[in-house]
Amino acid sequence: MNFRDELNKRVSYIETIIKEYLPEETGYQKRIYEAMNYSIMAGGKRLRPMLMLETYRLFGGYEEEKIRPFLTAMEMIHTYSLVHDDLPAMDNDEYRRGRKTTHVVFGEAMGILAGDGLLNYAFETACLALKGDSYDDLRRAAAAFSILAQKAGIYGMIGGQVVDMEGFGTLTESHLNLNSNIKGITLTEPHKDHNTILDKLNYMYKLKTGALIEASMMIGAVLAGAGEEDIAVVEQMASDIGLAFQIQDDILDVTSTTEVIGKPAHSDEKNNKVTYVTLLGINKAKEKVEALSERGLAAFQTLNKENEFLQELIIELINRKK
Repeated sequence: MNFRDELNKRVSYIETIIKEYLPEETGYQKRIYEAMNYSIMAGGKRLRPMLMLETYRLFGGYEEEKIRPFLTAMEMIHTYSLVHDDLPAMDNDEYRRGRKTTHVVFGEAMGILAGDGLLNYAFETACLALKGDSYDDLRRAAAAFSILAQKAGIYGMIGGQVVDMEGFGTLTESHLNLNSNIKGITLTEPHKDHNTILDKLNYMYKLKTGALIEASMMIGAVLAGAGEEDIAVVEQMASDIGLAFQIQDDILDVTSTTEVIGKPAHSDEKNNKVTYVTLLGINKAKEKVEALSERGLAAFQTLNKENEFLQELIIELINRKK
């Protein structure tokens, strides 16, 4: 298997599906359709729908028309979160995926509405999967819908965003335990509040980033008919993958460039954000990514099911350069 070729095929396949559900840019309110479509078709890894599809296949799912509404809904929810995350009231970023952010192109008000539109349209799209022909189809779709709603809401992604926006209080350099020379600080012992801050950071990452990755893989398993024990393993595995993914994002924000990652580098420092890198240093952050990767892949093996592409995808995501 040539992983890169297979990855590109899947991205193209998922984008073809997404396009089928996008609103037509007509009518008096066509401006919001244009902003929504601009946002979701800006490119990206299509990671969450891809994880959903490959987990569905892992558990023997083959009627892919039944999962298509959820694939699209997940990417709409992820995209809306990015649109709002980029707003002046939040991270105030001007670039996303290598081009101008939605609020820069369409204005702040339309950026807010485009995010709102994508969120609502996501659930409208997911509802299309509730038209199954059998009781099992309806039961699985309803369970998947419940996972999507919870993981995207105040107990999931939105909750994580709230923790992020409220921050970590007043932090000084003495709170940090940097094992590299970022800002010229090198401490040998962590501050007394270090573990509390780290716990809060883990909690935020689990919700803000991990929740949608968990939802993606759980929905794939549920729609394929996986049992409760396997779904629980998938949830924990996805949680580890999501945390490793976010820590790697912290690392790339420091080590990469805007041209490579397609969004402003060093934006965490600009916004005075606490990250794994600022709290633990690059080396410790890399060690954490490795540990989470090993645990996630070990959980994958316990499922005793084969999907070579999914396994390679997990490895690639955690060790990505952009």
